[in-house]
Amino acid sequence: MTKRPEDSRGRHHTDGLPKTEALSPSQLRQDAAAKRMLRRLVQGENPPTAPLSIVDRLAGSPYANPMIQVGGVDTSARKTLDFALHLAETMFRYGAGALEVETSIIAVTAALGLKNIEVDITNQSVAINYAPKDQPPIALLRVVRSWTNNYAGLAKVHRLVTDIVAGGVGRDEAIRRLDEAITSPKPFPRWMVTMAFGVFAAVFVGVLGGGPASSAIAFVANLGVSLLARQLGRWRVPDFFTTAACSFGVTLTALLLWRFGLTNAPAIVVVGGILLLLPTGRLVSSVQDAINGFPVTAAGRFLSTLLTFGAIVAGIAVASVAGAMSGMQTIDVTETFPPAYSLWVLVIFIAVAVMAIGITEQTSWDLLLPTAGVGVVGYFVLLGAGSLGVGDRFSPALAAVVIGLLARVVALKMGAPQLVVAVPAALILLPGLTIFRSMYVLTIKESEILFGAGGMLNAGAIVLGTAGGIVLGDTLARPLTRSLASNERRRARRR
Repeated sequence: MTKRPEDSRGRHHTDGLPKTEALSPSQLRQDAAAKRMLRRLVQGENPPTAPLSIVDRLAGSPYANPMIQVGGVDTSARKTLDFALHLAETMFRYGAGALEVETSIIAVTAALGLKNIEVDITNQSVAINYAPKDQPPIALLRVVRSWTNNYAGLAKVHRLVTDIVAGGVGRDEAIRRLDEAITSPKPFPRWMVTMAFGVFAAVFVGVLGGGPASSAIAFVANLGVSLLARQLGRWRVPDFFTTAACSFGVTLTALLLWRFGLTNAPAIVVVGGILLLLPTGRLVSSVQDAINGFPVTAAGRFLSTLLTFGAIVAGIAVASVAGAMSGMQTIDVTETFPPAYSLWVLVIFIAVAVMAIGITEQTSWDLLLPTAGVGVVGYFVLLGAGSLGVGDRFSPALAAVVIGLLARVVALKMGAPQLVVAVPAALILLPGLTIFRSMYVLTIKESEILFGAGGMLNAGAIVLGTAGGIVLGDTLARPLTRSLASNERRRARRR
């Protein structure tokens, strides 16, 4: 019996297989390196199930990489948590989005030395859980029960957070500055806000094709609406009925003036009156919250937005029915109007309208002109996209992307959040005339209910596209504004 040949280690091998040689030490090292690289490509640097650090939520925000203050972990954690909750409540009251509120809380608590923080935000509440090791946890909740127009105050809070993250403001000084921002008067008195409502309606009616007479009527009507809303607010009337009463007043005023021959464009007068009633800021914030992963907050704001639209529909419907019962002629909502002014006059009107919106939102003085510039650029993009045949739905969305991008750049340079510039500049993109026509047909002309429903769907697509475009523009501008955020923080440290 013949024996099988043996290798150098005394092991038998099969004649049909090729002989293998032992790997050299360099080959073994190369093999191990290749395995490590393959494992890194498949699994990544961190295990797939590793939890995300909460500080990583600051990536892409102006507060990335907060500077931990020299004092280390704050021994009085409760006072820091109370300050963070007060800050979050203030931002929510002034119209900030959920992501901005969350990043501000994380940045402030991290800069003041607190670790092991968890934040939970819903539509009306902010909860913070602080659970340090070997210590009793602290859970605090703050409910937001009121809202107000104060973009100047929101910009002050943004600058305060920037200064805290830069390491130039301690907790006691931060508490003092927050109280000062809350108690300081708004930039514009009430009479100027009331006049701004009327100015916006007058110039926007001119943009839609109305003449000087229609603009004058819209100005006076909106003064009355503003005073009515203020009085109803003093009586603690819910916002739904306040909005319905305002849209009723605008529509009935337009019908009465049309009946007596004082205007030939009642539809445009109504549009100029209801456009400022549209919940633009709330809608943009709700879309932003939905995209950024806050579904509960977004759902709550969407519901509030739908109720506001329902209030506007109810006011228009009641006024139209009252006019029909008194023998007034129904409005021809299909009528179109040619431009009443040249392009450069319309551009001036757009700039004035955006500044008027900024005044109604209580934007600071130094932001009015930059916001108007962003709105004018967006208007040119809207006209250019329309002339290229992009379409009535996509053109406002494209203009909103440009507005959202420019708004982030301008806002960070001016020390304010993006929303402060984006919302006033984008209000001109909303399809107020389409909304009015669709609402009117749905409530008055039952035979054309499909036309009205289609118009509302079209208007809804434009509104959502505009809000989504603002959020997309903000996202696209983040890589371009990293240096702006760094420069702002360096200036804060020098202060």
